Amino acid sequence: MEDDNNTTLTDDNNSTKDQQVVFIMHVTTCTIISIGLPLTLVTIFALYSLVRKDHVAPIYVINLLITDLFQLCCLIVLESQPNTGFRRTVLRIYYCFLLTSVGSMVCVSLERYLVIAHPLWYRFRRTIKISVVICAVVWVIPPVFFFAVLPLVGTSLAQIILFIFFITPFPLFIFFLVGTLRALSASVSVSAEEKRRIVGILVLVLLIYTFLFLPTIMYLLVATVVAQSRDLDVLSFMFVKLSPLADLSLYIFIRKEIVGKFLSAVCCCKMESNGNDEPAVNVDDI
Repeated sequence: MEDDNNTTLTDDNNSTKDQQVVFIMHVTTCTIISIGLPLTLVTIFALYSLVRKDHVAPIYVINLLITDLFQLCCLIVLESQPNTGFRRTVLRIYYCFLLTSVGSMVCVSLERYLVIAHPLWYRFRRTIKISVVICAVVWVIPPVFFFAVLPLVGTSLAQIILFIFFITPFPLFIFFLVGTLRALSASVSVSAEEKRRIVGILVLVLLIYTFLFLPTIMYLLVATVVAQSRDLDVLSFMFVKLSPLADLSLYIFIRKEIVGKFLSAVCCCKMESNGNDEPAVNVDDI
């Protein structure tokens, strides 16, 4: 009887913890949606105004933000607690947009790397038409996988494919950043301000992917090698939900005037700090 009572108490505690976790996730998701949805719409509109002839850079960022917008819409549907069958379909659509956003992040980093490492090739090849074609390819691949390939393969093989898909951008982001830093000194056709913006974008993309997508990579690795972990699954899904908010920070490095004001503010703070420190040093010396 005592064992039965202990088991009942344990089950009740686990149920209470699960309810608390579900409530926290619901509140966090609603906060992400309420903040991310209007900001993403405003940012897309602001970046769209930058798209001009021979100004291709914002296109990939706009594509990334559009995928984030659809992710937020899917989260709204998921938070409405649909039935199991419809929820499974919405989750597949959500992960399609998530994989599309990963591909868009790779395009952003690749495009910024080419500006520094291969400026002549990029100058003659950068057209809005080519960028749109690349974005279309990025949009087509995830649905083909989830709705054509996934039903034909087992769960284990699908997890391995997803793991490969999520882990591949890591070395690419690192390669683009290191290659850009190495080519900075040799590039004379790009201004110093533009170089800082490009490096900032590459570093930011790498940080976003490292902190927000690493739990998903760990979950896929554990699920493939050991067994599925519910806690790690919940944690990874929570981090991935934050990616639309993190992607909005790329707008800072797209707008020249914002970067200029930020750098000016940093320089002023340093000058004021140095100015405040010098009298103190002189007094001590006296």
